[in-house]
Amino acid sequence: MIPQETVNKILDAAQIVDVVGDFVTLKKRGANHIACCPFHNEKTPSFSVSASKGIYKCFGCGKSGTAVGFVMEHENMSYTEALKYLAKKYHIEVVEKEETAEEIARKQRHESLLLASEYAGKFFQDSLDTPDGQVIAMQYFRKRGLEDETIRRFGLGWAPVSRRALSEAARAAGYKEEFLIDAGVCLKYDDGKLVDRFFDRVMFPVHSVSGRIIAFGGRTLRTDKSVAKYINSPESEIYVKSKSLYGIYFAKNEISRQDKCILVEGYLDVISMHQLGIRNVVASSGTSLTVEQIRLIRKFTNNITIIYDGDGAGIKAALRGIGLVLKEGMNVKVVLLPDGQDPDDFSRRNSLEEVRDYIARNEQDFIGFKTELLLDEAGNDPLKRAGLINDIADTIALIPDAIVRSVYTHSSAERFEMDERILAERVNKTRSEMLIADQRQKEREEKRFNTNTGQYQRRQDYQTLPPSGDDVPPPMPDDYYPGEPVVEVPEFQIPVLQEGPIVVNEPYLAPCERELLGFILEEGCTDLQFDVDSKYYIEGEVLNVAEFIDGILADDDADFVNQSFRRVYQEYFQMYDEGLTQQQIQTRLLNSMDAEIAAVARELLIEKYQITVKSYEQSLTATSTKLVQFIPKALLAYQCKKVELLLKDLTTQLAVESDPERQVEILAKIGEYNKARTRLNNELGRV
Repeated sequence: MIPQETVNKILDAAQIVDVVGDFVTLKKRGANHIACCPFHNEKTPSFSVSASKGIYKCFGCGKSGTAVGFVMEHENMSYTEALKYLAKKYHIEVVEKEETAEEIARKQRHESLLLASEYAGKFFQDSLDTPDGQVIAMQYFRKRGLEDETIRRFGLGWAPVSRRALSEAARAAGYKEEFLIDAGVCLKYDDGKLVDRFFDRVMFPVHSVSGRIIAFGGRTLRTDKSVAKYINSPESEIYVKSKSLYGIYFAKNEISRQDKCILVEGYLDVISMHQLGIRNVVASSGTSLTVEQIRLIRKFTNNITIIYDGDGAGIKAALRGIGLVLKEGMNVKVVLLPDGQDPDDFSRRNSLEEVRDYIARNEQDFIGFKTELLLDEAGNDPLKRAGLINDIADTIALIPDAIVRSVYTHSSAERFEMDERILAERVNKTRSEMLIADQRQKEREEKRFNTNTGQYQRRQDYQTLPPSGDDVPPPMPDDYYPGEPVVEVPEFQIPVLQEGPIVVNEPYLAPCERELLGFILEEGCTDLQFDVDSKYYIEGEVLNVAEFIDGILADDDADFVNQSFRRVYQEYFQMYDEGLTQQQIQTRLLNSMDAEIAAVARELLIEKYQITVKSYEQSLTATSTKLVQFIPKALLAYQCKKVELLLKDLTTQLAVESDPERQVEILAKIGEYNKARTRLNNELGRV
């Protein structure tokens, strides 16, 4: 049999209009497509295809079904044969296997998680009818202009003040703790007590494309700044944030009918516009667009209009993730609202006709929007203007359709009053480099992909630095802090980050971690060309900077100690594994909605490029030479500092230890770590 993961991949890829269109000439009519039925003779079209529902229906002969069903019926294929046909069409590899007991159990578990999440959704809705729900939550919804029908449609609710209201009710209803925890609606203390993840908050359920509740967002109504404004469900087996769009279930039919998707930022933006009558709207929920989200939209339309706030942050947000949209071959337009307003405010202050008219009058194609924006910034500075032209050319290069690229190249050349051939040359050069980079990334992914687990793995076969041995100290735990006790924080307490902080909890290691992370952010996808006589040379294998550093740290089972650097490191490799280019990763990090991540990225990618004599002298050395010289040394220095911290801690322990046997053990460890420090210093060339 075909594995369920592969089946899901095929079903996700198969677009009903695309599949049926291979056999029948379809004409668009409203939200659907029509044609003469291929299953019986007719002159008047009665065969209808719904992209939003993913089904076909003939009102003449009565035949209906999905994309798979159509192929089965039209080509006389079995279910498995139809799946294989679609897999071949969409270039999906099919490796058949028998369904195991584990796979059956996995399906059952998936359904159990959905049921637990849906129970929580109903519980929050029912809690609106309680006295607190009416006084607190309903008052808030009314203040935001939401009507009862809207509240009911979107399943809005209230999480009671009690931290065990949901957990107790769910257990009484027969739901297992395991599924409540794994669905992200409950937490478990170390003492075994089950508590609610969400309490004293208004609740916004997140629905899948099929309408099932997969996650929640909870907003506090308290003014206490120590309380996080929003708490969201963690990612789980049923909820992957990068693959979800808020409101897609309620918008998909209208998106298909209008052949356009309006993208906004938050929950209330979607809800308010939907209530007004604009129902082809979804939200990315405060995150940059991902490839998976874009492909989800593309199932229903190729046209996206992005509406964001008219302030500086809104403008930057409008630029974020657009490269991915263009790369997927979609048409993008941008609308900026009047300064100080968001889609929620704008839809509540204006009528349906006024909002529609504003969108129609202010829609700009993205290339034109970006050009005007950057031209204002460049002014009359020739260098900035040249940089702008290169930026626009690189953006045009992302468009896969050659004709569309040509049209944008021509119009942009006219706007810049320059020779079109020069601009076209830059576009073609960038696109060629991009295609090469994509191919190399694909090859790297194939190397890193574990077919047994179905996951990308951190490499474990890199040469260890330094060579492993008995005298190599164990890695420092993430929460290690010399001289300070480890404080246990309850799981439900989510730290609140101040705007733009860089959290350095271990200053001694911070310079090394900053340097290593800087190498990754600057040159992560640059290949390291070690000489054949180098200890790091591996015949037939070329690693880039990111893979080399990641591999060394993985071999030592180590991770960054400082919170901010560790979070950016993890974010980088998440995007790296998604197949993003180095430039795309840099852009997304710099424009991250997470203030902490953006602050680190700015420090390492922007602020460090101040012109100094030292940096100028370094620039005289080729980048490839610098990398193979400095990166191994940086790793050695990092390991050496970790050893020194451990020695410091052991020395402190020895000073207060009164047990003779324990003193001997500590002295032995100190001896081992001193050996390791000596070896590391020798490799670094230190006296």
